[in-house]
Amino acid sequence: MKKAVMMLCAVSMAYTSFAQREEQTETNKVSFRKDNIFVGGGIGLGIGGWSGGFNIGANPEVGYTVAKWLDAGISTNINYSSFRAEVNNGIRQRTTNYGGGVFVRLYPFKGFFLQALPEYNWITTKLKDLRAGTIGEQLKLKQEAPSLLLGAGYSRRMIGQSNFFTVIMFDVGDNLNSPYIDSYGQKLPILRTGFNFYLRPKRQ
Repeated sequence: MKKAVMMLCAVSMAYTSFAQREEQTETNKVSFRKDNIFVGGGIGLGIGGWSGGFNIGANPEVGYTVAKWLDAGISTNINYSSFRAEVNNGIRQRTTNYGGGVFVRLYPFKGFFLQALPEYNWITTKLKDLRAGTIGEQLKLKQEAPSLLLGAGYSRRMIGQSNFFTVIMFDVGDNLNSPYIDSYGQKLPILRTGFNFYLRPKRQ
């Protein structure tokens, strides 16, 4: 009887120890990892054909790799855009804006991702009337506008090391004050290329 009890105790202790190791392993899998944090950003470019629009900007960001198929983080931006007078009712328009938002990148398979980036921007616009008889008249406006950028891109992503990406997006919102929508309500394609570094690269 004593041997049976001792055997049962030994098996119970072994099982408890094994369960604790399994629980610890599962906890480690979902715990916060510093080497999943990345910083970097991209350069944005937008060109509108018929609208004569042009947009360029920088987009610093910090993010976290939640899983092999998911990145999320915070994105900031500073942009400059312009519209030529001859395609903007005789008004030359130059705009600078800054803002920020949060991004989500989904990787359905290697090398390809989908991105959503809601932003909020503070915008300063300078208008100059170049029509005959009014040359020289200027107006300065300060506005605010939300944007929702959706798109797809290509990525060379090595978790824990680095990530090079290119993405094309459009503002699917309808706010005409958005820096990504021209005065005719047309969506400007936004092309961004960037590079991210993970804070603690894994040793090879």
